[in-house]
Amino acid sequence: MTIILERHQNDLDSKGKVMTKRRRFVAGNWKMNGSLDANRALLNDLVDSVKEAESDVVVFPPALYVQQVSAIVDGSNIAVGVQNISAEKSGAFTGEISVEMVKDFGVKYALIGHSERRTLYGESDKDVALKCKAAVEGGLIPVICVGETEEERENGKTEKVIKKQIVSVIEQIGIEYFKEAIIAYEPVWAIGTGKTATPEEADAVHEFIRCTLKEYDANISNLIRIVYGGSVNASNVDSLFKKDNIDGALVGGASLKAEEFTKIAFAK
Repeated sequence: MTIILERHQNDLDSKGKVMTKRRRFVAGNWKMNGSLDANRALLNDLVDSVKEAESDVVVFPPALYVQQVSAIVDGSNIAVGVQNISAEKSGAFTGEISVEMVKDFGVKYALIGHSERRTLYGESDKDVALKCKAAVEGGLIPVICVGETEEERENGKTEKVIKKQIVSVIEQIGIEYFKEAIIAYEPVWAIGTGKTATPEEADAVHEFIRCTLKEYDANISNLIRIVYGGSVNASNVDSLFKKDNIDGALVGGASLKAEEFTKIAFAK
């Protein structure tokens, strides 16, 4: 329970009812971008510019740069995550990296089930579940990505698709693994396209995700942070963050620009 208590604080409303305030989570997924020089320049700016941010700020560089990034942000309020992990602990799995390997470099988070991993590399809901289990058991915080394609959205299947993605994980490993998780709603049609769900559309899906979890555990449903990803930038983040069920953002291209990412980290 320690991690959960650090991420949330409870206040009382006028009737004495406990209200949970979920701490903002802002993460940058660099995808397959970066170089030693570019990373250093970006992070040197970010370490200083986000030091007063009241959000949990995380960067997800390509695995090759994790050691460099961890060294640069050491002692700052920026945490480091990896974009993918193996569900296996070790062995003959060429090209994979394990939880224990990345922990050697101070990594705290693992991005799991991103749509690009699902669509380009064939990761199934079961794969996502097993990677989530490996992350939690190994001491990492999984950021579990869910989302629908444009075709699924147009056919009115958004809720059906997302519920299947979430329930498949729960059925594989149990709801208790979500105690140490973050969920990222990333509509596939909005990733890297410049399109984005309206704040109302995104908030409705986030509320649906929370209600889905509530069917299994009301406490986890209340505490878990659900963040939005899908062409988030400094221009649209304020309107997104005003919604009750949006607890932060998983940022793509805008996270590679220090000024832009800083504005997102400070957005209210």
